[in-house]
Amino acid sequence: MRIYLMTDLEGVAGVVNHDDWCMATSRYYEVAKELLTREVNAAVEGFFAGGATEIVVADGHGAGGINPLLLDPRVEYMRGWPGGWPLLLDNSYDAVAWVGQHAKAGTPYAHIAHTQWFHYLDLAVNGVSIGEFGQFAMCASELGIPAVFLSGDRAATLEAQALCPDIETVEVKRGTTSGTGDELETDAYAKRNLAAIHLHPEVARAAIQEGAERALRRHALQPFGLIPLTPPFVREARFRAQGDTGRTWARETHPTSVIALFNMPFARQPQHDEAV
Repeated sequence: MRIYLMTDLEGVAGVVNHDDWCMATSRYYEVAKELLTREVNAAVEGFFAGGATEIVVADGHGAGGINPLLLDPRVEYMRGWPGGWPLLLDNSYDAVAWVGQHAKAGTPYAHIAHTQWFHYLDLAVNGVSIGEFGQFAMCASELGIPAVFLSGDRAATLEAQALCPDIETVEVKRGTTSGTGDELETDAYAKRNLAAIHLHPEVARAAIQEGAERALRRHALQPFGLIPLTPPFVREARFRAQGDTGRTWARETHPTSVIALFNMPFARQPQHDEAV
């Protein structure tokens, strides 16, 4: 079984905020990368125990989130995906999984919640609000590849379960900020969802290892993890005000493919306050 393992940095236990931990210039950036890499290694251990034969680890964080020197030598490391969605995913893979995932923009009680960046208010396909997990999981489903495992903050696990009810999830921290923050512009929203309660990293890794193994053993007995997709597809996005630019929105359609839809540029136009 060949696994595509997508990673991100904000959903890792011990990664406390964005500015100090998640950028290349952050003072704790290298510590954050080590925390993510060790969570990935825990998942890798569990996947191999559960029947995986090959794992490709995709470094999905903007500035990079994996320390290759600490990465389990049994895996391959992927950074960059020319051509856009579905991020080099193809039918050579049997399942997709996530480690370090955060929730989508506007999620209450989420930690460092955003979609791609903090300027998103919402992204929806056929009326279903999704984030980064949903985008990649939908691409995988179009290719017939199931989503089997996700670890991250509690809000991210609930988001994944809502789209893929049988997916195996592991919660490593939980945000404590209520509300959506939809009223905020980009810079203010980036500083909003920074309060959380974390598991100790070693406890988080043990849970991830157990969950990853359990995911593959469950899937072998009863396959799960595909999102029903019904064309045509409509993508609607709303964006926060940023600098001198007010709120904007965009709507695109594709008759047959959600992957093709995600690769379409946004035709953004001003959004009036009464439409927010």
